[in-house]
Amino acid sequence: MDDTKQDEMLQLLRSLHDEVQGLRKRVDMLEANQPKRVISEELVCILSSTIAAYLGVKPRIRQIRLVSSESWAHQGRATIQASHALKR
Repeated sequence: MDDTKQDEMLQLLRSLHDEVQGLRKRVDMLEANQPKRVISEELVCILSSTIAAYLGVKPRIRQIRLVSSESWAHQGRATIQASHALKR
């Protein structure tokens, strides 16, 4: 490559690097400003009454963990795929 092309490529790489650095700073700032996910007492009562209605007994809730929707999606796909009989 001639020197002009190399200089253009170098300038382009520098501008891309600067843009990525700026985006990284924005992401870090947005992640730092996100509120903590807190489970309200109202939600615990709703979950407890729903479980009680389903099981027929009052449950003792010891722990509630928030699970990302991605896990639910993976489990749902696995269940659906497992329910289909494959013909060979």
